[in-house]
Formats: sequence, structure tokens, C-alpha cells
Amino acid sequence: MDCIYFDNAATSWPKPEAMINAMTAFNAHVGANPGRSGHRLSIEASRIIFNARETVASLLGADDPHTVIFTRNATEGLNTVVRGLLRPGDHVITSSVEHNSVMRPLRAMESEGVELSVVPCSGAGGISLDDIAAAIRKNTKMIIITHASNVIGTIIPIADIAEIARKRGVIVCVDAAQTAGSIPIDVLQDNIDILVFTGHKALNGPQGTGGFYIRKGLEKQVNPLERGGTGSGSEFEEQPDFMPDRFESGTPNTIGIAGLGAGAGYVAAMGIEAIREKEIALTRLFLEGIRSIRGVRVYGHTDPTRRTALVSFTINGTSPSDISFDLDERFNIMSRPGLHCAPSAHRTIGTFPDGTVRFSFGIFTTEEEIMTAIKAIETLSCENHK
Repeated sequence: MDCIYFDNAATSWPKPEAMINAMTAFNAHVGANPGRSGHRLSIEASRIIFNARETVASLLGADDPHTVIFTRNATEGLNTVVRGLLRPGDHVITSSVEHNSVMRPLRAMESEGVELSVVPCSGAGGISLDDIAAAIRKNTKMIIITHASNVIGTIIPIADIAEIARKRGVIVCVDAAQTAGSIPIDVLQDNIDILVFTGHKALNGPQGTGGFYIRKGLEKQVNPLERGGTGSGSEFEEQPDFMPDRFESGTPNTIGIAGLGAGAGYVAAMGIEAIREKEIALTRLFLEGIRSIRGVRVYGHTDPTRRTALVSFTINGTSPSDISFDLDERFNIMSRPGLHCAPSAHRTIGTFPDGTVRFSFGIFTTEEEIMTAIKAIETLSCENHK
């Protein structure tokens, strides 16, 4: 029996065949270091990276591929932005539903003299635009905020927040780890200054890939996290200041980026709007199916159009870890229990320290799998309430 995989918010699986084929083809037929040599295999490796950059840029609404930087993951992108942009005396604003990949770098910078304001969200994960505006000070440098919570899936109105920030001269950085590839994004139309993405979730690339978009002209304000060989300007011992080399030092994960480009291409061919429609339908089916099950509590918006395709829930009297274990051992359903690297979010929704069970659906999830999961939850709940 094949497993039912409901952990796409951690990493998407299975992967498109095109992604696997692209990585195999790179290893079998290219394999060279991009930008470091003049031979045709090195040139082909560079072309693969540029094509991936173009594909990702197009999905994000960026008009210049060179504004897309590749990193190992979203965490590295967020650290680059936070540590590279903020200075002692600066003020930064974030929300109470952020992932630790945002909170931990911010707390580290707070210990070094950066002022931090955490705007509280509602129990459903919503945030008040008035609260965001009221938190802005004269020394506010940046608002850094998730596009959607990785705990309850609530979608944050990033375009509205960016409009407030633009009027006040504040930089906006969006953590789109949960949305890039599954929810339409247009960085230019929405006035997003920086948007950080991961490659291994909804973009359907491999683990070890990610990056960020940065608005033209803003890159000079952000110091690189690393400096080193770029294959360009090798006669100088100073880091290049042009894009993307300013932020991309060392031999890149070319095989991974080849897979990311193919995964993103698969998403582009499907159409993000179509993906979004499917995931809304799957989420609605699941929410309606567990709504009346005794002892089950669901967190976040009941409207599936206001959340990503993930649902966190608990069953009264049973720990999330035990539920997840039973789902795996007895029903072959893969889920994610606990705090999801987002303790602040769980404090916000009242589930700290035990957390929740999280189901997260993807492009390969089927309605039959949803129905099987509903029956499994009903079985576990009935056993618990005999």
C-alpha cells in the first residue's frame, strides 16, 4: 500500500518526473562548474542556472532574472536579508505567527542593538493593518512578514502591508516559503521589496534549493552573508557589487538548481491559478469532512480561500505526537505533529507547548486520499471518546 503523504508544507513529495530527469541529465551529461571555465560544459551549466533564474523570476512577477538570487534554502535567504540589512539602532516589525527562520535571526539582531516589534495576530492568524501602521517608527527600517503561516495557513495581505510601508519609506520583506508556487505572487504589482522563497516545497524542486528576489537598486543596502569566488572579476579581491554575483559565492548547487528550474517549469505549465483552485477544493473537502467529528478542533480560517492547503487540528485527550504516530502506523498517512518550528504561532493560537497535527496537501494529493484521512481521524476520535 502506498503511503498518503500530507507533509507538503515541510517538503513537497512526490516530485515531478521532469525534476528528477533534469537532475539526472545534469549529472550524466554536464556536471561542470558554471562560470568558472570557458569550455562548453561549463557554459551549459551556466545556461541551466540562468534558465532556472528566468523561470522563477517569471513565476514571481519579476521583470529581470538577475534580481533572483539562489541560496541553499529560504533560511539562508532570510539570514542574508536580516543580517545584511539591519544595523544597531534600526527598528524592524514582524508578526506573532512567524517561523523561527524569521524569529531567530531577528532575536539575534535584537541582542546586537536592533529594536524589534512583534505585532500580535488573531487566533485565526489574521493581522490588523492598523496595528502594522501604528508600529512604524522614525527608525523603522523593515517589515518582515510571512505570506502565509506554516502552522494554520492563514494568508497575510502582503500587498496592503507593502502599500503602508511604501508610503512610510519602509522596506518590506516577505517570507514566501509556504506560498511561492502555489499562490499567485507579483512582486512588482504588489510593491514587494524582497521576497524569500524555498525551492523544495510548492516550486517542486529538490531540497537544498531556495533564494530571494530583491528590488533593483536595493541590493547595495544589503551586505552579502558570504564572500568568495564567483567566477567573475577574478582580478579583484573585493566582492563584485553587481547582481547576482554580489550574493552568490562559491560553487553553486547546479544539479539542485537544474531540478528547481524543472520543478518551477512544471508549476508554470500547470498554472499557479489552476494549482490554487485544486488546493482550495481539497482543503474545503477536508474541512467539511472533519467539521462534525467529535473532539476534533481545527485552527485557522474556516474559509479555504483565506488559507493555504494546510490544516492544523487536535483531538481532545490525545497528544499530537500520538495522533501522528497512529496515522502513520495504522493508516499509512504521513503528517507533521508538534510546534512546526514556529512556537510564537502556537502561542498565538493557544496550542503551545504541545502543538498540533498538521496536514498539508499538494498538487499530487487526491480526493480519495482526503476521504481516507477523514475516516482515519473519525476512527481515532471515536476510540478516544468511548
